[in-house]
Amino acid sequence: MTATIKRTTAETTAPVTETRRERATRYLLAGLRLALGWVFLWAFLDKLFGLGLATEAKNAWLDGGSPTKGFLSFGATGPFQDFYQGIAGAAWADWLFMIGLAAIGTALILGIGVRVAAAAGGLLLVMMWTAVLPPENNPFMDDHLIYAAVLAVLALVNAGDTWGLGRMWARLPIVQRYGWLR
Repeated sequence: MTATIKRTTAETTAPVTETRRERATRYLLAGLRLALGWVFLWAFLDKLFGLGLATEAKNAWLDGGSPTKGFLSFGATGPFQDFYQGIAGAAWADWLFMIGLAAIGTALILGIGVRVAAAAGGLLLVMMWTAVLPPENNPFMDDHLIYAAVLAVLALVNAGDTWGLGRMWARLPIVQRYGWLR
């Protein structure tokens, strides 16, 4: 027996019948959105404050450390190594990286601008993937590409509507006019 739940979507006022499976899928995708949002936001916080996990306190951005210098100088490998080593520690690269981490993480956690966050996050993740080609444990695939694919799915299904502010965001006139802001 399939239980159904009636709900109203942001796009229409007509009731939509939702099965248990569809509801479970919505909640699973919302959980993935929150988890990925936290991955990005945590990376930002750790690099900003040097919380001692990936970034030691002495290398905190607030204490003059560079969030891009260490990894791009010593961790970049493969065909793009020279490019990444050339931008390592540049102030503009540090600022773009940190703003990107904070904005992507915040947007995903709040469930607003998920399409923009997914595009920016996907780009950042693919760039991180190219910094270490070939990946360490597989000739092609690694977690950066998987995360980028999950971000694309989250954007396609409006995952910010569940456990997020996506529906309210979608009602803003500018978001209605420019759907890519959704």
